Order: sequence, then C-alpha cells, then structure tokens
Amino acid sequence: MTKPLIIGDAEHELAQTRRILECLPEEHMTWKPHVKSMTLGGLATHLINLLNWQVAILLYPEFDLSSVPIRREALERREDVLEEFDANVIQINKLLAECDEKSLAEEWTLRNGDHILQRQPRAIALRTFGLSHMVHHRAQLGVYLRLLDVPVPGMYGPSADEEGK
Repeated sequence: MTKPLIIGDAEHELAQTRRILECLPEEHMTWKPHVKSMTLGGLATHLINLLNWQVAILLYPEFDLSSVPIRREALERREDVLEEFDANVIQINKLLAECDEKSLAEEWTLRNGDHILQRQPRAIALRTFGLSHMVHHRAQLGVYLRLLDVPVPGMYGPSADEEGK
C-alpha cells in the first residue's frame, strides 16, 4: 500500500510548493540574502530541478549527479517558473499513476560518478531525495519571502500572514 501514500504525499507537497512559487516577486529574482546563498530566482529554479530529479527517480534505476550541470541559469520570470513547474507536475502525476507497488519497491541508486551516495527502494528515494528535499528548499524560499516582506502562505496551517483568516 505504498503507492496511495506516495501519491497523496506528492499531491500535497507539489500543491503547496506551487502556492509559494505563486508569491515570487519578479522585481527581486536576482536578490539573495547572503553571499553564499542562491538568488531568489536560482532557488525557485532549483525547486523545478528537483521535480526533474523526481521524474528521474520514477523513470530510471539510478541518477548520476556527475552527469548533470551543477547549476542551470536561473529563471527570471514568475510565469516561466510556474509554467515549467506545472509541466513537470503533469509528468510526475502521470508517472505516479502508471507505476505499481513492484516498481516503487525496486532499488534506486543516487551516485556521483563511481561514488554511491544512496541505494534504497524507489519509494523511499522519491520521499527523501525528491519530496523532502523539495520541502527543505521550499522552506528556504519562505525565509527569502519573509526577508523581502512578501506575505508567506501557510503550508501546514496558517502562516503569520494568514492568522485569523
């Protein structure tokens, strides 16, 4: 009964991620809170890349970090972020609908060249490397928005900006 849990979890987390991406202030897409931080647009783009990685978890038996660029160009327009996000969500939902318990239990490997970083069932990889990783960076995005004084939507209940609503 892994599949219903994965699908429910993915649907919730993807919907919440879209809610926060809808708040992106285009005038601040090149802003970053610290010299070591990603820009706002870079962080939003990374969230999209994590969706690409979730697709890879569902499609392939392994993912090699050495075969993908470290960073891609940051998107600069909220509309572009949402368009790519939505397209990836459609693909993830299709793949989840088509998968079965057997494929979710199959071993999946995350590697960096010859170095194995993780080897675990696909369902666990989707939850940890895919969804939890996305939630982590979504929380960072919430901090960015707070620092820019942009109202932050609640993810698991009302935020300080939504109290009393």
